[in-house]
Amino acid sequence: MKRTLAIAGASGFIGRWFIEKYHDRYNIIALSRSEVTDNKWSNVEWRVVDLYSLSSTKAALNGADYALYLVHSMSPSTRLNQSSFENTDLLLADNFARSAEEAHLKQIIFVGGILPKDENQFSKHLSSRYETELTLGSKKTPLTALRAGIIIGPDGSSFDIVKNLTERLPVMACPQWCQSPSQPIDIDDMLSAIDVSLGNEDTYHKAIEIGSEEVVSYMDILKMTSEAMNKKRWIFSIPFFTLGFSKLWVSLFSNSSITFVSPLIESLKHDMTVKDKTYDFEIDHLPVEKSIQKALEHEAPELPRRVRTLEEKNTVRSVQRLPNPSDKSTAWVADSYPKWLSSTFKYLIKAKLEDDKVYFKLFGVDLLELQFIEDRSDDNRQLFFIVGGRLAKRTDYGWLEFRSVLNNEYIICAIHEFVPRLPWVIYKYTQAVVHLWVMKGFGSFLKHQKA
Repeated sequence: MKRTLAIAGASGFIGRWFIEKYHDRYNIIALSRSEVTDNKWSNVEWRVVDLYSLSSTKAALNGADYALYLVHSMSPSTRLNQSSFENTDLLLADNFARSAEEAHLKQIIFVGGILPKDENQFSKHLSSRYETELTLGSKKTPLTALRAGIIIGPDGSSFDIVKNLTERLPVMACPQWCQSPSQPIDIDDMLSAIDVSLGNEDTYHKAIEIGSEEVVSYMDILKMTSEAMNKKRWIFSIPFFTLGFSKLWVSLFSNSSITFVSPLIESLKHDMTVKDKTYDFEIDHLPVEKSIQKALEHEAPELPRRVRTLEEKNTVRSVQRLPNPSDKSTAWVADSYPKWLSSTFKYLIKAKLEDDKVYFKLFGVDLLELQFIEDRSDDNRQLFFIVGGRLAKRTDYGWLEFRSVLNNEYIICAIHEFVPRLPWVIYKYTQAVVHLWVMKGFGSFLKHQKA
């Protein structure tokens, strides 16, 4: 009997290749933000999911036995996103872990990055990958974390940058981070490791580093790629490139946004070699040169066409991580927020709790009206729907939540799909700015609470 696998991030690099290679071995539930059509894989079911929504994520995992988590929130999903990718990744991972536990999944597999052995050396990107790993493994569902360096394959983000740089630059003066050692892995070898791990109890509750047998530098990869592309390139290292200039340089010549490039560049300065072989997949790894050649010769699998749907244009998402050193409960934090607002802005804003509703008023005028959703809240999450107020254009769309993450070390305060009434330009430079300032103040309040 085929096992049923849900893939979060199914339309990404690893997801689409896994579906292409193993769609006959598993019943695959491919999770997507949009409806799709022209699905060429008859036994692959595409389900629309909003991974920011706990209820949507729970419904999407219905009927699955296992899950492959390949989500990395580098692209904004609303017109204004007041969120760092680290905080968004944390929230999405917590949603998924909660949903997997409720759906009684047997295992989650997560593909992250090889970590430096000194936590003080973590880049933002690797630190976020590690937090995602910890969060996915924080519930009852067993987690297998596969930590890899560069994955070489057609349409892979890291290899695409290498390919574009090689294509466009006859001379490449490389910063020193290009000398960092790594053990790249071919996409097919990565897929084999995922396949071996699925349902393999020997890999449960483990973080496993995986890479090819060869240790090469990023500059070596550039040279190998130029040879495979038959491009004569002068590639050398210079010591005075700053990290900031490196990001700008790579972004400009690889045709990638600096937002996307920055965390990747920060990660590449680390030693990304396999130090701890927790589990032996017994894979006959493809040599790096052959992997590069294969990546250049093949095209990535085509995805089903996405169906465009009419959506609210002017939506806002804000995901803020607040310190919680005093280990306060989520309910206490949610209850304290309106009280703190009233106290801090006592001559301007008044917050009133009445019949499970919270009203925020300015000189007696309702700014926002929130409805507490008791049956979808718990000890670690407090949920409120935005149901009224002069500042909200839509009163059937957005929600506010407080949730505990990373063993209650932090509280996430998040607004989702909020549609402001103010004209967009005015909102962006007034209300949106004030919201961040208020969150910073509330974070400072929590930071100084006593246990």
